[in-house]
Amino acid sequence: MIEIGRHTLDNGLRIVHSEDKTTQMVALNLLYNVGARDEHPDHTGFAHLFEHLMFGGSVNIPDYDSPLQQAGGENNAWTNNDITNYYITLPRQNIETAFWLESDRMLSLAFTPRNLEVQRQVVSEEFKQRYLNQPYGDMGALVRELAYRVHPYQWCTIGKDISHITQATLDEVKDFFFRFYAPNNAILAVSGNITLEETIRLAEKWFGPIPQRDVRPRNLPQEPAQQEERRLSVERNVPADALSMTFHMVERTHPDYYAFDMLSDILSNGRSSRLVQHLVKEKAVFSTVDAYISGSVEAGLFHIMGNPVPGISLEQAEEAIRQELELLKNEPIAEEELEKVKNKYESNFIFANINYLDLATNLAYFELIGKAEDINTEVDKYRAVSASQIMRVAKETFVRENSSTLYYIAKKNT
Repeated sequence: MIEIGRHTLDNGLRIVHSEDKTTQMVALNLLYNVGARDEHPDHTGFAHLFEHLMFGGSVNIPDYDSPLQQAGGENNAWTNNDITNYYITLPRQNIETAFWLESDRMLSLAFTPRNLEVQRQVVSEEFKQRYLNQPYGDMGALVRELAYRVHPYQWCTIGKDISHITQATLDEVKDFFFRFYAPNNAILAVSGNITLEETIRLAEKWFGPIPQRDVRPRNLPQEPAQQEERRLSVERNVPADALSMTFHMVERTHPDYYAFDMLSDILSNGRSSRLVQHLVKEKAVFSTVDAYISGSVEAGLFHIMGNPVPGISLEQAEEAIRQELELLKNEPIAEEELEKVKNKYESNFIFANINYLDLATNLAYFELIGKAEDINTEVDKYRAVSASQIMRVAKETFVRENSSTLYYIAKKNT
């Protein structure tokens, strides 16, 4: 059982805390409730741009990294469609440096044309390297566009088009910052060798003076239920064909989420999983194959992706996948197979929360989707999934009307 303390500042900043006296380090994780889903369709990539801008200097601290390095700390950040997440680790005696640095960039960034231009260039290069110039780089974007019609999950975190960032103005960037990067739109998770009392004292000192901002309620267009099979074929200069199949699934807080997560493990987690055992080893249909869930806060996607072996057509590969899904719909999972997946999840979950930094990250996320204390019942929710629930979810989900299939065809050299 993880002991969790909590406190909320007058400006709305939520603090969750867990003390760990076995380490001499402290992690400070700041989660902002803003991601790519909060962007305007004509101005995408802003949340990811801010992941970079936040390291370009704040209103009172022109250089973020130097004081952190002098204090013996490390930091990083990441963005997805739902959140933007920043973290710092420091020796316990220097942890106030983290509160100072994070609070100043929450107060305001150093909005200058030069800072914006530097980070625009960085993001543009990342867009080119990861999505335009990398084999299979645009698969994720094609899959999203095929599966979603109205929900902003239809674009990747880095954005729909590189021009949305290269043409972003300083006023647009400032507006995005002051709409979302606010104490009343953030969660501060602190873990490691620090007491709750000291955490509250430092949070009050450094974050307390920051005023609340007008964070408008999220009102996103909801994706209608998919009623027809969707298909797309593209040709690219890649070494081998690839197949992608996606199915709409529930949101993160839905009780069936755990059944979906376990279904993905049953299909492809480990050498004895079904797709690997049946379609890679026994039938030699795929050279690689994977199944996973998007894990998004709102209704997400169940993904199946793979590369057929030479000589196997994409049509044959797709049919082999559908046969495996039919088995899940019509035959209950054996108790032994189900228990193996549950045991693996439980061990992974335990290991994922041993490290003080991982724990801080997870506490912030659980606070976002419900309350941090839910982390203590997560294993129980997986343990409660039954074979009949898995079969029901498979029957409801793995139907052609709910599927989007991408054939990613390797161009033939002529």
